[in-house]
Amino acid sequence: MDVKKILAEATEHGASDIFIIAGRPLTYKKRGQMESLNDEKMMSPETFEFVTGIYTIAERDITHFEKTGDDDFSFAIPGVSRFRVSTFKQRGSYSAVIRVIGFTLPEPSELMITDAVMDLANTHNGMVLVTGPAGSGKSTTLSCIINKINKEREEHIITLEDPLEFLHRHEKSIVSQREISTDTESYLTALRAALRQSPDVILLGEMRDYETINTAVTAAETGHLIFSSLHTLGAANTIDRIIDAFPASQQHQICIQLASVLQAVVSQKLLPSTNGGLVPAFEIMVLTPAIRNLIRERKVHQIDGIIYTSASDNMISMDTSIYNLFKEGLITKHTAIAEAVNPEMMEKRINLS
Repeated sequence: MDVKKILAEATEHGASDIFIIAGRPLTYKKRGQMESLNDEKMMSPETFEFVTGIYTIAERDITHFEKTGDDDFSFAIPGVSRFRVSTFKQRGSYSAVIRVIGFTLPEPSELMITDAVMDLANTHNGMVLVTGPAGSGKSTTLSCIINKINKEREEHIITLEDPLEFLHRHEKSIVSQREISTDTESYLTALRAALRQSPDVILLGEMRDYETINTAVTAAETGHLIFSSLHTLGAANTIDRIIDAFPASQQHQICIQLASVLQAVVSQKLLPSTNGGLVPAFEIMVLTPAIRNLIRERKVHQIDGIIYTSASDNMISMDTSIYNLFKEGLITKHTAIAEAVNPEMMEKRINLS
């Protein structure tokens, strides 16, 4: 089985994800739709051969996967693409889901990342969070912001990722990219070490637990600029998620710290567009004095109202973003209503327009 040839073929077809699952033909996702590369079902021996072939190409020891049944890593095929791999055992069969990652980042305008989001690259300290469900493009958005800083400022940028996705060349900045489990033990270990490496900007792939969040907030307090992501949707939900990660006795303190260091929260989701592709919708919250007070006083539930009624260009609610995509003809009325936070209000808004 020529694994390189199959991956190259799927990449040429414009695949975003490739699925190696026993009982199905090799399947890939393109613009949110599932397509089969051929009609031949892959059975357990074929998926075993394919997955072990990936480990050979990546020059990675398969022992950890064989023992635990799960593994995550990335590798590149010169002239084809980079790939992020999650291998797992499913009904005893070797399986994998492979994300296709280009060698170079596309222009933010091609991905329809708004200027208001890209302007967050002009932040110089504190914490900026990009949130959303899995597969919503958080890593891509963060990489575009880091790329802009890299091109425009002389900084030391440290990225901590699991696994590495986009590779950044040294432009005006020095970019140190570290992969969890390959270059360092854990996010927490790497983050603590990063604070001794003269960083100006730290990209923390994901804030997974209380200790990592606590260290990241402390780093932001000491004048560093921290970018990170969370699997939440909506600015208020993101703040609640961070607060709830702390023991009750420490929640008042983290509210005060968050109110001080948080600069912006971007929530994003990908919607099916009218041209058969995907288009991003962004909720953007920038920390105004009023919002800082609400976080400090733990009145987080009132934040959504401030975002919704804001007239500022750099503050927009998810439903307003979705409505604007509908007005521009990029999504259908059905999609706008189905994806809205408040479907009834969205339907009224569309009918009145």
